[in-house]
Amino acid sequence: MPRAFASISFTPSVKAAQSLYRSREANQGFELAEDARAEITEREAEFIEARDSFYQATVNEDGWPYVQHRGGPAGFLKVLDAHTIGFADFSGNRQYISVGNLLANDRIALILMDYKEKRRLKIWGRVQIVHEREAPDVIAGLEMPAYRARIERAFLIRVEAWDWNCPQHITARYTENDIDTLVGPMQAEIADLKTQLVKTTEVKQTHGEQAALDQLFISGPSDHAIPALDLIVSGVRQLTPLVRAIELRAVDGQDLPPVDGGAHLALPVLLKNGKAALRHYSIASNPARRDIYEIAVRLQTEGEGGSAFVHEHYSLGRRLLAAPPRNYFVTQKPSRPAVLIAGGIGITAIKPIAQQLAAQQVPFTMHYAARSQNEMTYGGRLSREFGTSLRRYASDQGQRLSMSEILETLDDASDIYACGPQAMLDELLQLSRQMKIDPSRVHIERFTPTTISNEKPITLHLRRSQRSIEVSADQTVLQALEAAEIPVASSCGTGQCGTCAIPVLAGEVDHRDAVLDAHQKQTEKLFCPCVSRALGDSLSLDL
Repeated sequence: MPRAFASISFTPSVKAAQSLYRSREANQGFELAEDARAEITEREAEFIEARDSFYQATVNEDGWPYVQHRGGPAGFLKVLDAHTIGFADFSGNRQYISVGNLLANDRIALILMDYKEKRRLKIWGRVQIVHEREAPDVIAGLEMPAYRARIERAFLIRVEAWDWNCPQHITARYTENDIDTLVGPMQAEIADLKTQLVKTTEVKQTHGEQAALDQLFISGPSDHAIPALDLIVSGVRQLTPLVRAIELRAVDGQDLPPVDGGAHLALPVLLKNGKAALRHYSIASNPARRDIYEIAVRLQTEGEGGSAFVHEHYSLGRRLLAAPPRNYFVTQKPSRPAVLIAGGIGITAIKPIAQQLAAQQVPFTMHYAARSQNEMTYGGRLSREFGTSLRRYASDQGQRLSMSEILETLDDASDIYACGPQAMLDELLQLSRQMKIDPSRVHIERFTPTTISNEKPITLHLRRSQRSIEVSADQTVLQALEAAEIPVASSCGTGQCGTCAIPVLAGEVDHRDAVLDAHQKQTEKLFCPCVSRALGDSLSLDL
């Protein structure tokens, strides 16, 4: 008897093509076979009802074919009997191209794929379109209870032929469930090994690490007690490839202390050398919020390890003690028009100032520069929030923030707030001095200590310790003191907090801090060894 699919497919023109390409003789075997392959057997039924998608082809009145993908949960294409399959037609884009074609020509062809096993089944048939008002029992029989898509109609396909296709040229592909099945046992074994490893090290690690961190808030880094906030990490988000946002809440669920834009937290970390330290991170969340503080930390792979520790260990549920917020950047609540300038991760200090000004309806313009649009932390959110008040500069697109142009258009009523790389801030300070802008209107926040290089070496004479210490050309005074194991209180490392200020007994100081006032410098003779230096060859200190 003739095979059913050959009777449908081997038209005179197809047979002519087979003859042209010398396959006619081989294909004659498909025309005469014991099994016509017009009835669905158990093998085909099992394959059909395991599919979660298939491709269907119809033809319109002009002879144009239309191929469409149909999908749903596995089993949505059902075998109703040896000659009939059917499926619920779920609501789609409402173009009704396949439905319209079938109203004119009820012929349909299906291809069902099993990419994992490299199998495919072809089906030819004729379609009857059924609506619920005509046959509610048919619709109910094809419904998938767990799949809530809306059913518009049903397709009942009278199968006239089917055939298994050659697996050649089918690329194996795997679903998530396939992959889970393949790697599940291996993942379970890895998880078990990790659990065993954690059990053997967690006591030592937890006690040693936590004790080192908490010690910073028991005695304080300078043997002065620091009141601590008991916080918990309640959220973690990756803002850019290198910047991670950490959301912190009070463990007791109470409101956190109020802050103004520019405030920061001193948070505990362990450095690469195993020492506990404090690192200062701007509170980047909206100052109006009292339920959370959010910090955004850029991973510095070549740094001392503080940012890497935050990225690795500040995970959900982690409790930590933090010093209460402090604000060296904005000493008075901003109330005058402002020009805000941010470079790179410096946006974390500028963003909350902008939000505070916006809430107070104080006009401002913001300039934000970064290496690329993808590296602009909060970039999209700031554009939506501030619109034309924000101007962004992406270096990879040839856009450059011009400090001189910004300052040339500055009016006498506006303050400047800037946070960013050292070069950007140094340019701002230099230009503002040249343009005779009142220094009280220029506010800067350094997120890294000032880089020391090619400075003049100096000698420190320590009166109480009766010692002399050399400060090299690439050291800060503070670094030299710490290397000599002379205890000095310190915190920000950027000359903005005043924690490290110590009395100078002799010698002229090159003051580079942003915190000491004239009385402290001239009368109290204080200087900040984290950034400041000697104008001469030596300084005598009360240490």
